[in-house]
Amino acid sequence: MSAPSALPTQTWRLPPLILHPFAEPGGPAKLMEGSRASLMLQGVLPAEALAAEQLERVLLEGRYCELSMLFYVGKDLLRWAGQCLDFIQRDPTLRQHGIRPESFLALLVEGPPAQVDQKLLLWGVHEYRRIFARAVGLHAVFEELPPYELLSNDFVRNYHRFADQLFTCRQQMVPFTPVSLAQFDFDLYASGEYSRILEKQWEQS
Repeated sequence: MSAPSALPTQTWRLPPLILHPFAEPGGPAKLMEGSRASLMLQGVLPAEALAAEQLERVLLEGRYCELSMLFYVGKDLLRWAGQCLDFIQRDPTLRQHGIRPESFLALLVEGPPAQVDQKLLLWGVHEYRRIFARAVGLHAVFEELPPYELLSNDFVRNYHRFADQLFTCRQQMVPFTPVSLAQFDFDLYASGEYSRILEKQWEQS
């Protein structure tokens, strides 16, 4: 990773991060069932007369549902990082400082603005740094979401461990200039929320 470049002493406003709904039909139920199956396999909950093979299948279906949701979150995160890079390349004072999409992904995961942190907590998302890192990590190897049948059971069961390492590897593949909140700020919106903001702006114009 290269040393931070000496940027002008001002704060730039980045494009907002827009997150789209990513829950698939029956997704919450599968997540709950997968969590219960995991606890049953660990002996924390009674197995309810289910065979270990059945519990394992329910667990894997829940994990694949988690993986799918994270994959689509990753699409939004990488789209935003690309928009931020486009913003940088349009500014002659910024484009020569070695700032890359990885700069903004690191900012998002390691220390987002207070308003982003507060909104995610309001949404009930407490482990968002880990979620975002894993969502990006999955895209280091998958251009599209692979069907369940193409993935090994070991990968599905432990996808979060793979995704953690993939994010770290992806961030280390190329040198980039780290950025800070003193230099860049941005907001977070749900897609429906942002659409309503745009509609109000159009009505007032």
